[in-house]
Amino acid sequence: MKKYYLGIDVSKGYADFVILDANKKCVVENFQLDDTFDGHSRLYERLCRFFKDHQEAIIYAGLESTGGYENNWFNALIKFQGSLNIQTARLNPVGVSANSKAQMNRIITDKISAQNVAEYMISHHEKILYQNQDHLASLRKQWCFVKMLTKQNTQLLNQLESLLYIANPELLAYCKDGINEWLLKLLLKYPTTALLSKATISSVKAIPYVSEPRAKELVNNAKKSVASAIDKVTEQLIISTVKQIIHLKSLIKSQTEIMAKECSLDEVNLLKSFPGISDYSAIGLILEIQTVERFSSTKKIASFFGLHPVYKESGDGRGGIRMSKQGSKEVRHILFMVALNSVRSNPLIRSIYLEHIEKGMPKMAAIGLCMHKIIRIIYGMLKHNTPFDPEVDKKNREKKSQTRKKVSKDKNRRYQEYDRKAPVSRRENKKRRERSQSQSDNNTKDGIINPVPVTP
Repeated sequence: MKKYYLGIDVSKGYADFVILDANKKCVVENFQLDDTFDGHSRLYERLCRFFKDHQEAIIYAGLESTGGYENNWFNALIKFQGSLNIQTARLNPVGVSANSKAQMNRIITDKISAQNVAEYMISHHEKILYQNQDHLASLRKQWCFVKMLTKQNTQLLNQLESLLYIANPELLAYCKDGINEWLLKLLLKYPTTALLSKATISSVKAIPYVSEPRAKELVNNAKKSVASAIDKVTEQLIISTVKQIIHLKSLIKSQTEIMAKECSLDEVNLLKSFPGISDYSAIGLILEIQTVERFSSTKKIASFFGLHPVYKESGDGRGGIRMSKQGSKEVRHILFMVALNSVRSNPLIRSIYLEHIEKGMPKMAAIGLCMHKIIRIIYGMLKHNTPFDPEVDKKNREKKSQTRKKVSKDKNRRYQEYDRKAPVSRRENKKRRERSQSQSDNNTKDGIINPVPVTP
């Protein structure tokens, strides 16, 4: 069966198509169709004519994820698979872009972009996951809707903080960990210091979660406030913003409950057994991971989502280890919140976090390490279809500590041992001396454990 590759460059309202063979030769020249019923029908007719001329052919179709513009074409190609020998895949734009840069084309057009998509599929066929149908499509829509509401809520909260800075700056002291419900209800009644300073202690105290000492403090602070905006327009803006925030919070809560209720995936219930993972986080992780069979090891899934450490060094400059942050940032955002919750509620993650903090690791670096640990635990849970059990991790760590690492030579220097007469810098010379000393003792100050022989 001969393989052909259909490259699709999607634009708003239309798309460009080209078909190449396995040798990257053009079989069907570029053609453009509109994203309409007639355009989809023309695509089906063109593909039918192609299969009539190439009866023993299979077409691999690929199109980049373009924020939703590709959905109509993707769904149409999925439907075509019922009668045509087609495999369809969404492609990561980063990979397609990097591959096209390697071609060193000076001119970029829709026609060339479609050809770049097809050439990427040919060059990196093993990296592409072809789908027959998206069984998570409806769940993904619901999750994206909740994510959009959350983003809007964050924007309104930022806007409210900027209004408070000029209308009641003393209240910002209570917003360091976010704006609480009692503060929103307070702002509905007393949006500016002009109104709050005239309020009675009993009326402020009537607001839920506001004690009498706090009520006195709020009123006294309002009387001595340095607020510069106490006009009616500012009052109206604060009240409208607070009402929108309360409405969005209620909507997010109800939509999340609906999403969790309608979601019947066993994998989601499995992830929720991990203390620190909520309904929203579990669904988001499953939507991004899709299926654990995509990854052959924990290293693969960690690197796919940009959680693996990378070391950067240039010449004699100082190097450092940091998180790569390549891949889906959405998963890293979810895992960051999961790590924060787990540090508070999960004894295993909390112990790992405190252990590295005591060793001097910065807090954010320790959170990143916990994120890496959590994704490895999630991988094991999904792979073996078992709920979270801290004893499993404990046994694995004990087993790893009992296994000694074999001391081996540096593979980069397998053709020549280090020469003391080489005109290297003082820093490099110091590294080589430490490596020579580590032949008999692997515990060095700089953590170099691999011994490297030095010629006498």
